[in-house]
Amino acid sequence: MSKEHPPQDILHVPVLLEATLETLHPIQGENYLDLTAGYGGHARRFLEVTKNYSESTLVDRDDFAIAKLSAFEEKGVRLMHTDFLAAARTLAEEGKQHDIVLIDLGVSSPQLDMGQRGFSFKSNGPLDMRMDRRQEVTAETLVNTLSVDELIRIIRTYGEEPHGFARRIAQAIVDNRPFTTTGELADCIKQNYRGKWSKIHPATRTFQALRIVVNEELKQVEEILPLLPKLLKPGGRVGVISFHSLEDRLVKRYFAEQKAAGFEAELTILTKKPLDGATYDVHNPRSRSSKLRVAVKK
Repeated sequence: MSKEHPPQDILHVPVLLEATLETLHPIQGENYLDLTAGYGGHARRFLEVTKNYSESTLVDRDDFAIAKLSAFEEKGVRLMHTDFLAAARTLAEEGKQHDIVLIDLGVSSPQLDMGQRGFSFKSNGPLDMRMDRRQEVTAETLVNTLSVDELIRIIRTYGEEPHGFARRIAQAIVDNRPFTTTGELADCIKQNYRGKWSKIHPATRTFQALRIVVNEELKQVEEILPLLPKLLKPGGRVGVISFHSLEDRLVKRYFAEQKAAGFEAELTILTKKPLDGATYDVHNPRSRSSKLRVAVKK
């Protein structure tokens, strides 16, 4: 595996930073768990307030991110190079509990901006899309091996494309494969699009669908939610930032179940409506579709 690092000028601007600080309200001495620490944008600000490095943990499955987070490790923070579900299970088994837990489900700016990561069609690169480069399955694996019906299901379910266009894309992929680069795939989808398009590239939803499947994103979200109360101290707060309706639907449903559980509920919901990036983080273009939901452990 290559040990290259992202250029120094590629930065990740944390989404809804001020909103997370205000709603999760860190206090000096509290311990902090960031299950998707990325390049440390949220973590830096929270730890500046709590000053509790030795009892805090930062998690990420991206080796580039882990390399960038090493400065926190030098201050005593525990780093875990794994996905957030595996980390949550490990921490729960260890009996570790936290005052603040944050999960930012978005793809980081460096992942999107670095062509060689294969997340975006805007910068041509290999069809990769792995957040954890140690895993075997890539987007190239999927587009070059799945059947038409499997591709239709993925594009419809995770890209939320209409059935007709999903079928057209899937058939075009099978007819024109093998694909090795993001540019080849994006061009194929664009050429098979019918009608006009302006702001949203025709390949956007298919790329989202492939990324979700490669990284098992929705499965991870669904399985981590019931673990959240175990990771929190009484009075501990958890914030979840989602970026598309499929993620947010899972978080919304879990929070609604907690609200409906009455005396048996483990969490109290602090955000009646999610705080959205379009309102609360207007200067950060990557925040536009983000939604923050926050709860506190009873």
